[in-house]
Amino acid sequence: MISHSSFRSHWSIDPAITFLNHGSFGACPIAVQQEQQAWRDRLERDPMRFFVWDYEELLDRSREAMAAFVEADAADLVFVPNATAGVNAVLRSLHVRPGDELLTTSHEYNASRNALDFVAAQAGAIVTVAELPFPIESADQVIEFVLAKVTDKTRLLLIDHVTSQTGLVLPIEPIISKLSAAGIATLVDGAHAPGMLPLNLKKLGATYYTGNAHKWLCAPKSAAFLVVDRAQQSQIRPLAISHGANSLRQDRSRFQLEFDWTGTADPSAVFSIPKAIEYLGSLLPGGWPELMQHNRNLAIAARHLLCDALKISPPCPAAMLGAMAAIPLPDGDCELLYRQLVDRAIQVQLQAWPRSPKRILRISAQLYNQLADYECLATALQILHQSY
Repeated sequence: MISHSSFRSHWSIDPAITFLNHGSFGACPIAVQQEQQAWRDRLERDPMRFFVWDYEELLDRSREAMAAFVEADAADLVFVPNATAGVNAVLRSLHVRPGDELLTTSHEYNASRNALDFVAAQAGAIVTVAELPFPIESADQVIEFVLAKVTDKTRLLLIDHVTSQTGLVLPIEPIISKLSAAGIATLVDGAHAPGMLPLNLKKLGATYYTGNAHKWLCAPKSAAFLVVDRAQQSQIRPLAISHGANSLRQDRSRFQLEFDWTGTADPSAVFSIPKAIEYLGSLLPGGWPELMQHNRNLAIAARHLLCDALKISPPCPAAMLGAMAAIPLPDGDCELLYRQLVDRAIQVQLQAWPRSPKRILRISAQLYNQLADYECLATALQILHQSY
């Protein structure tokens, strides 16, 4: 019989599964799922009233809650379906010129890197990559390798706040400070950061910052945000051009008028953000700070357990971890090992990275997890050692 954290009952995750992959898609608590359904019910009772009369007020309510949580000005924040859409909206709005250099790192999320490559190819620009090692010795290496790639042609840096494949919390604040001083724009893909790390986007000072609410904030899927420096908002357009493009209204910025309505869609995930913030923040006495620290401590302890079991050295300092941790595995068939773990009812992130036959295992730590879950994974990996 599987033993679970006492918090597992707050989620609807199958109790038969050892679920160690919160980072990929998040997991929405039952109470927040119920909140979303209530919004859907309200919408369907009177769609005309909901969209014509109530929509903007409700959207502003969520905007204020999201902005307060990440310490941004509400006037600078709009909602997007996911961080990938936020990255695309920025990149495809920029007036990139032939010969411009668009800088990123070798740990950049694949979808975002594809968007960068697409925009560069369209414009005749150049994608420059700062190669970051993994295993890595210190955060200072990230700063050194990124800044070493900056030239007088660098137009923009696209960088993950928390890397997807390797689970590293990158030292973006000093990098942004240096680039801002040189007049270089920064686009932060913060897909994993909200709810995992304390955020103060006003202090951070990135030109553009996008993050998901459906991952560590545990809101429903299709809830994410984009924060844009006010001086740049006039040039950033949503991926779908809609009614806001020629609106005569003066009560809202063009930036919000365009992003706030891109066509009929289900806004229930975004409208559930205040409930997710309030609910998750109520589960531990210390609120969100305690929740974030709990998850980070669990991820570090779980990594220590797995590294000991597999006789692997930790691939990065604990100071570079949030609520995820990645461990390189011996070369082999990534798909086979994943299937073998699924057969044992274990869900964990496995990727052929940077390319096959190299493999990397990434664990996540959320309140519904406990150390015994990672012991289960370690035992399975030891048993499967001969085949993986």
